Parts: sequence; C-alpha cells; structure tokens
Amino acid sequence: MTNLLTIEGLTKAYPGVVANDNVSFSVREGEVHALLGENGAGKSTLVKMIYGLVKPDSGRMTLRDAAHEPTEPRAARAAGVGMVFQHFSLFEALNVAENVALGMENPPPQRQLAARIREVSENYGLPLDPFRVVGDLSAGERQRVEIIRCLLQDPRLLIMDEPTSVLTPQEVKILFETLRRLAAEGTAILYISHKLEEIRALCDGATILRQGKVIDSCDPREKSAAELAEMMVGSTLHSPNRSATEPGEIVLDVSGLSLKPATPFGKTLKNVHLTVRAGEVLGIGGVAGNGQDELLAALSGEVLAEANAIRLHNRPIGQLGPNARRRLAMLSAPEERLGHAAAPDMSLTENALLTGAIRENLVANGFLRWPAARAFAERIIKGFDVRTPGPENAARSLSGGNLQKFVIGREVLQRPEVLVVNQPTWGVDASAAAAIRQALLDLASEGTAVIVISQDLDELMEVSDRFAALNEGRLSAPRAACDLTMEEIGLMMGGAHDMEVAHVAE
Repeated sequence: MTNLLTIEGLTKAYPGVVANDNVSFSVREGEVHALLGENGAGKSTLVKMIYGLVKPDSGRMTLRDAAHEPTEPRAARAAGVGMVFQHFSLFEALNVAENVALGMENPPPQRQLAARIREVSENYGLPLDPFRVVGDLSAGERQRVEIIRCLLQDPRLLIMDEPTSVLTPQEVKILFETLRRLAAEGTAILYISHKLEEIRALCDGATILRQGKVIDSCDPREKSAAELAEMMVGSTLHSPNRSATEPGEIVLDVSGLSLKPATPFGKTLKNVHLTVRAGEVLGIGGVAGNGQDELLAALSGEVLAEANAIRLHNRPIGQLGPNARRRLAMLSAPEERLGHAAAPDMSLTENALLTGAIRENLVANGFLRWPAARAFAERIIKGFDVRTPGPENAARSLSGGNLQKFVIGREVLQRPEVLVVNQPTWGVDASAAAAIRQALLDLASEGTAVIVISQDLDELMEVSDRFAALNEGRLSAPRAACDLTMEEIGLMMGGAHDMEVAHVAE
C-alpha cells in the first residue's frame, strides 16, 4: 500500500504550550491507523490541522502526493478528508436528510438525497430513515448520520474521534464491520480512541504522542492494552483498588421519582426508585439518551421534584435547588464539560469558585475571596494532575480530558456525603481514567455515597458495588455488580425485564 497522508515536522504552539512539536508520520491507503496519547498530548490539534480548522506554524502535509494546506474544513473535504467529531454537530429539530444536506456544498434535491442516504447507509450496514427527526434518534443512530454525511462525500481519509464513546457493544461491532469494509475499499482511517482493546482489535498501525511529540509507533495487534497505555504515559499503570468496607446507613433515598423532560427531545423519568448507602458505589448504565441527563438534573437540584421523592438522611430535598443541596454536602458533576460543568471563557479559578463557593468558604461578607479561590483551583490542578499553565487559564483552553479531571477534582475535594457523576471518564485517557476512578473509590472508602452514571460498562463493573440500568426513563432494580454477566447487563440496558420494581431498601 502507498502512503495517502504524509506529515513532516508539523508544529503548532499556543501561549504557554507547544501542542505539536515536529510531528512526522504517515498513513497508508486502506490502513486503519490509531493516534494514541494522553489527554493534552496533541491529538486534537493535529487532526484539526489535517481538517483545516487550525493552521500549523511550520511543517508540511502531503495528501496523495499533493501539498495539503487546507485553510478551512471545506477545503479539506474537497481534498478528500472527512471527519466524524466526538461531539455531534446535528440539529435535533431537523430530519436526517436535512442535517446531511447542511454538510454538503451543493446538496441535491431532498428526494434524491433521501434515496442516496438509504442506499449508502444500507450498503455499509448502517441503515437510516432519511425522514426521521434527529431528536428522536438514539446516540448510535445519530453517529450513523455523521458517518453517512462523511461517506456521501467519498472521502479518501476519514478521521474518527472517540467514535464508540456513546455506542453499545452491538453498535461497536457494526461500526467496526463498516470501517473494515471502508479500509478494504482503499479509504484510510485515522482513529482516535482511549479504548485500547478496541485499538488492538481494529487498527493496523499506531502513532503514539506524548507532550506534543511522536515518541513511538507500533502494530497495536502485537501489543497488550497495558503496553499501549504505558507507551502513552511513559510509566507503569496501576488498576484502581479499594479497601474493603461494609456499606453504612442509607444516605440517599429516591422513591417514585417521575419528571417530564425539560426539552422536547428529552426523556421522561418514570417512577424511579433507588437507595445508596454510605461507602457504597451505585453504578447506573444505559445507552445514551435513556434519561441519564434528566436523572442527574433531578438529583443535583437543577430540576425540582416532589419534596419526598428525594430524601437525604431521611430529609425531603426534592424541592431544594443545587446550592441548598451543596450546603447539605450533596454534590454532582454533569456529563457536558464545557457550558454545563464549566464556563468556557472563565478561568479555572473562576470555575472553581462557581461550585466551591459554599463548601470551600470562598465568599465572606458578600465579597469574593480570590486568593482562597485561586488556592482551591491550584489544589485541584495539583491533586488531579490537570495539564495547564496555571489557574488563570480559561476552561476552554484545556483538552477535554484535562477539563474532565478538573471538574471531577473540584467536586471530590469538597468532601461530599453524596456525589453523583455522569460519564466521569468520557473521552479521558487510560491514566486519567484510572486516577478518576481511584478518586471515586477513595471517596467511597471514606464513607461517601457515590452514584456513577456511565455508558462505559467496563468502568461500571470496575467501581460499582451494585448496578442498575436506565431504559426509556425507567430504572431497573439494582443488583450486586459481582453477580452480573455482560449478557445480563445487556438485557437490563435493553429493558428486557420487569422495570416496574418495588422500592427496595436493603
């Protein structure tokens, strides 16, 4: 196979950090090539340069023996480069065909486009109804829209950023079959993922970045997941562990929680029951879009419920807002990092103040205690190894994984009695994921009641004492995690059991 994309000496620097430092590697036609590295290693900046979103400071790129210097994504697409981003760029109120048309320079008439979407999607094993409204699609179906939108442009290089983060195991299998078929037809695929077993199963080659530099390359099929992780971080990784403790009294009791969604495409919570004890981790799994965001909003106080539907130490708190719950040591961290968990244009010090003001005593007599807020931000940065020049940097300047470490660390360091987290390690590298999971387990060992909402089943099985599944806004009866098989978990996530359960207080 001949090289399709060749990168030589690519460099990009920002104030205080060199994102890419003299990066060189190549991707062959028909190759599935992994781009590996810790959060902040420079992967996102690199693919943004390939896709025309960022201009390199120096170096050169060659695509099919011609200079590749895209000044915008439109130019990259015209050259044959497609990209499926980690965060979907779809309009929920529009249908599939309308969303696909928005990504095309000269879209054909709607009927022609719909026929083409059906043809291509079925041909690649990703069937889509072009007239379905995107807001009614599952996360896996939305990703199909993004992929088909790229495939309709006949790309020679397809960049995929964390493509399986919102997919079920069955959907991952279908996606991999599609990618293998594309590779067999000659399309090169540049694949970014922190799921190293997936890299080993799918990819032909890998380039490893560390602190903006290429430090190694390999055939990932010849390496173990642990070896790949150690190449990325430069040190030995240790699996999270937890000291054996018996759960204490019930701290949080949710009974008959039913809520309408705040948005037209949200999920209604239907008669949710759960209890969490001191020192226990309750894992809640489910395919994206089954009520996870709505449950987090209800537990955090962003959306109010009936007073008695949520009880903390047997005290009704359903009508209390987020700040009142924080005063009672019930904290939360939502899935969406930028815009929900953190204000993008505010500094890390300001973001630390946003949720830490009450429990960290960062306000006195109506005045903000900026030195204390800065010290709190510095404590988070140091304690959770957040890669940033300093606490005055804006939240949006951090890589996704580093911002996630900051958000989780900000809540953990406030000593919660209850902590609810949604997707705590989404898009986070192996080292950071292990650190976050260890922090959650340490909290539980110290007596905190922890609820982890996640689509990563391996994560849930690693940290959970009990497991429950959300499906269409209903929560299954929690079961001991150690007694469950992946097949049983899949059935629970699919709703193939009696979801209407009696309230069980163990």
